[in-house]
Amino acid sequence: MKEKKKIIVAITGASGSIYAKVLLDKLRMLSDQVAEVGVVMSDNAKDVWKYELGSDDYQHYPFTFYNKNDFMAPFASGSARFETMIVCPCSMGTLGRIAQGISSDLTTRAADVVLKERRKLVLVTRETPLSAIHTQNMHVVTQAGGIICPASPSFYSLPRTFEELAATVIDRVLSLCDIHIASYTWGTPQ
Repeated sequence: MKEKKKIIVAITGASGSIYAKVLLDKLRMLSDQVAEVGVVMSDNAKDVWKYELGSDDYQHYPFTFYNKNDFMAPFASGSARFETMIVCPCSMGTLGRIAQGISSDLTTRAADVVLKERRKLVLVTRETPLSAIHTQNMHVVTQAGGIICPASPSFYSLPRTFEELAATVIDRVLSLCDIHIASYTWGTPQ
């Protein structure tokens, strides 16, 4: 039997709070595969969540939340053995700081740790169109071992709600993190 994963979720102020909500909802249901979830949110992430989702229910998840400047958080060090980090949604500013190794807050420090320890980092980027700076930063993170997974939903499963549409991205993210979840597979009859 596989050991349960310890996962870091960082939520930045990029538009797309629905992706973070669906991710947290799914992680809450995966206790058979997930031992621990540590969450860090930027101030802008909290504001965007309230604006886009009309609530502050991020506070009600059964995970440990860390202050954005808490460098004593366990995942600020490689010795804590958090194997996976998902930044969802990931702003271009956060992407740039990660690409350049600027550990100015807990999110960027944790990403730096994950990369240096050769663990799994998935950035769910949210921006369009992309500038040459954005694509260069994506290239740098990819070369360092990170995975760029743009929040580009698919329509194969004929999603009917925003949550179902966002889940097409989040299910892919969880799959990239070696977390097994029932989701639509291309060619599967409905």
